Amino acid sequence: MKIEISDLTFKCIIGILDFERIKKQKVIIDLSFEYNFSKDNFINYAEISALIEKTMKKEKFLLLEDAILHLESLLNNNYKITNLNIKISKPTILKNCIVSLTN
Repeated sequence: MKIEISDLTFKCIIGILDFERIKKQKVIIDLSFEYNFSKDNFINYAEISALIEKTMKKEKFLLLEDAILHLESLLNNNYKITNLNIKISKPTILKNCIVSLTN
């Protein structure tokens, strides 16, 4: 089975610029992964979404790269998943585009 979570949106502290360390900014996270489903083995996507948001708000990452590496480790260590893809977007950091990073 493949779970896809799209447009998980919230505000958090992320970035290296002075104003990014003070004011929360909007981030959008998209992710997908695969796992072996059975009636005894399923993954609660609401739990995954909440874990990602909680982690991003708590850690206040400097770099998107650090955030992705941390989330990769967190998810891979807590769930039996494969083919994890994560995309973090900062839609308001620049006036004329959306900046994103993907693993």
